[in-house]
Amino acid sequence: QVQLVESGGGSVQAGGSLRLSCVISGGTASSMAWFRQVPGQEREGVAAIWPASGRTYYRDLFKDRFTISRDNAEHTVDLQMNNLRPEDTAMYYCAAGPRRPRLVYPSILAVDYNEWGQGTQVTVSS
Repeated sequence: QVQLVESGGGSVQAGGSLRLSCVISGGTASSMAWFRQVPGQEREGVAAIWPASGRTYYRDLFKDRFTISRDNAEHTVDLQMNNLRPEDTAMYYCAAGPRRPRLVYPSILAVDYNEWGQGTQVTVSS
């Protein structure tokens, strides 16, 4: 069974940076993504990647500040977050799932992922 473990969260001031990392073990995934969730709100997709090809997709809100990448040798998928804002405060989750054949880019829909990590908290102060 695939297991995902996130790390790298923490507290930073606005304008700062954090790098989240997700280690996958027990198997591989054709599509991986980062999501975030604020209490009382729905989980929203941030960015996704197909590890085999490196193809990426970002929600428009994040494409200028966040970068998703993978290291297939280390079985990790990272999320580099720059110029963080207080509204980026959330629990960030790593997800893994199959590549959906109908798509030409990685999905950032939670319904397309079936394996989830426990999350890592990111807090941005003003």
